[in-house]
Order: sequence, then C-alpha cells, then structure tokens
Amino acid sequence: MKKTLMAVTLLAAGASQASGLAIDTQSGRATGMGSTGVASAKDSSAIFYNPAGILGVNKLDAQLGDALILVNLGFTPEGGAEQSQNTVSPPPHAYFVYKFTEQLGAGVGVFTPFGANSRWPDDFVGRQIAIASSVTTFDINPTLGFAPVKWLRIGAGAQIVYGMVEVERRLVFGAGIPEGSLQLTTDTWGFGFNAGVQADLVPGMLTLGATYRSRVGMDTEGDADFEGVPPGLPAPIAASLVDQPVTLDVTMPATVGLGLAFTPTQRLTLAFDANWVEWSTIQELLFQFQTVPALSEPAPKRWSDRWNFHIGGEYKATDALALRLGFIYDPTPTPEETLTPDLPDADRLNFSAGLGYALSNFRADLGYQFVMLQDQRSTAEELPGTYSGSAHVIGLTLGYSQ
Repeated sequence: MKKTLMAVTLLAAGASQASGLAIDTQSGRATGMGSTGVASAKDSSAIFYNPAGILGVNKLDAQLGDALILVNLGFTPEGGAEQSQNTVSPPPHAYFVYKFTEQLGAGVGVFTPFGANSRWPDDFVGRQIAIASSVTTFDINPTLGFAPVKWLRIGAGAQIVYGMVEVERRLVFGAGIPEGSLQLTTDTWGFGFNAGVQADLVPGMLTLGATYRSRVGMDTEGDADFEGVPPGLPAPIAASLVDQPVTLDVTMPATVGLGLAFTPTQRLTLAFDANWVEWSTIQELLFQFQTVPALSEPAPKRWSDRWNFHIGGEYKATDALALRLGFIYDPTPTPEETLTPDLPDADRLNFSAGLGYALSNFRADLGYQFVMLQDQRSTAEELPGTYSGSAHVIGLTLGYSQ
C-alpha cells in the first residue's frame, strides 16, 4: 500500500506537442514554418519567440489564436498487448504590441509555454502510476523593445506564470476488493524574465537572433482527495488514506534560442533555429503529504538538457498569400530507466505546412504539424515496455495590424 501511494509524481501529463512538456506552436505562422521565430518573428508573436522582434511591427499589431493538439499515444508492456489513449488540448495565445517610435515599442502576450494532458483507459496496466492527469501553465508576458541603432533590436520582458497540476491514479487493494482513487490538485504563481536580441547583419537579407527565458520556480499547494476507500482495511492504512493538504515544488526550465533568417528575395524567407532546454531542473518529483508525511517519497526522473532543431521557409506567392513549410527534430529528455506512463515521452520528428492570407489590415495564418513519436523503450522497474504514437497540431491565428 505504501508503494502504491508513494510513487505519485507531479507532471503526470501525457505527451505534449513537443518533448518534455514544451509547447512551441504559439502562432499560426510559426507553426507552419517549423516553429521557427528567433530571428524571423517580427510581429507581436515575437513576445514568445524573441522579444526583440516586436519592433518589426509598423505601428500596432494584435493577434489571437489557438493550437489544437490531438495526440494518439500507445504503450505496449513487455509480454502484453498495446493500450492507447487519444487526447485533445487547445492551448490558446494572444498578443498585442504598440510601437511608440521607430526605437521603442511595448506589448503583452498570454500563452501556454508548458502543458499536456493524459487519460489512459480504465483498465490500463499502469493505472496505479497514472490514469488521468494534466498540467496547465499560463504565461502573462509584458514586454519592451528598444533599437539603439537601426540594425540592432533588443527586447526584454517579465514572466508572470500561473500553473496548475491535476493527477488521478487508482488505488488497488487486492483481489476481490473494489479499487479506490486518489486525486491530487495543486496550483501556484511563479515569476521569471525573458530577453532577446536581433541583429541585421545584411539589412533586408540576413538576420541573427538570440533569446533567453529564465527558470520559473513553481512551489504549488493543494489537496489530496481519496475516494472509494473500502471499509475493513487495517487501521494504520485506513487512517493514512484521508483527505489532506499537499505541496509540490518544481522548477520550469530555462531556455536558450539561437536563430538565423535569410531572405534571398523579397518573396522568400528561410529560417533556422536551435533551442536549448534546461530539462535537468526536473531530477525528481515529490508530492509532500502534510497530514501523513509517510506517504511522501521522491520519484526519480533524472531528465537531461536537450537541444532541438527547427528549419522553416515562407514563400509569398502574392502580396496577400504566403505559403510555408518546416521540419523539427526534438529529442526527449527522459532516460529509459525513468520513463513511466505518468510522463510518457519520445524523440519526435515534426513535419509542418501552412499558409497565410492578408486582406487590408487583417490577416489569418493557418499552420499544421504532423508529429511522429519514435518508438521509445522504457526499462523502468515499475512498468517496462515501449511507447509510440503520433500527434496532429492545427494552429490558427487571426491578426490585425496598422
């Protein structure tokens, strides 16, 4: 019974659109271009991709959109049959930027930089580890941009992050005894900053960019709710399975982005990004039960820092119509020995396409990504097996500029 409860982990979130818990489809244009933007974003979505890019707007730019993420994830235990889940997540994004002068602009963005959700079948073989779960973060990101000279842009902002974690797992007491459940819900606010730079090495043709997002500490607090605990259990066990406060401390990783945008003609833009994610901030995860501390035990994760790589292109077929393509290689930070169904993950290959259409001051950008999750073996003692799957991402952003 003790091990059943103690293996609870924080981010039982299922597969997200990117490796770990990252979500990088924060505008329809970027989604179609392989989620590039460190050097190529020059509208209000640059608040996410590189805050220096907000100075690329004419006077005012506003965007509102959503990225619908549909994930099919399968798990095949050693010697068993595959079980699968299908989940849908709709992380939204919104941005507004106003440029006061050619040298100074300001804006604010709201988006979901990390998150995912999971719902395994009721008879899932790993239901004692996780049956359903979700992680949600909302980043409110006020931003300033400054251009000390015409070819150099600098941006910085504050991260005001709300995060919520919900985890459900089954409690198995033995043959012939109905299963119970444990629901853990915690939330909190966290704070950080971001900064970036864009430099036009060859004006109108070659731009380099770099950006940084800081760590955000999330010391969450909430409740543990037990349901369906059968009568007649031994007194020490029954006394421990009571609703009580819980806490959970986690640090969302810092990120570094390096990018290049090449515009050989007025109609063609090629972009390349390399992004580093400090996933090593997640070494272990621990819900701390406040009434019965004996239920608390760390679950090792030992994630490693990773680089992911993006390439994308945009061709303006007409003044109003833009066509886009892209590709992403995104390796998982999770080692085989700690890969469990609470945080399933895999190396990813993403193929993207999109288009944009502008009419007067209004525009619409539609992006699509097909995400191939490579077969990922787990040697975790709790539940060895193989994870596999795929995802579809459909991003639509509506914009207005003047």
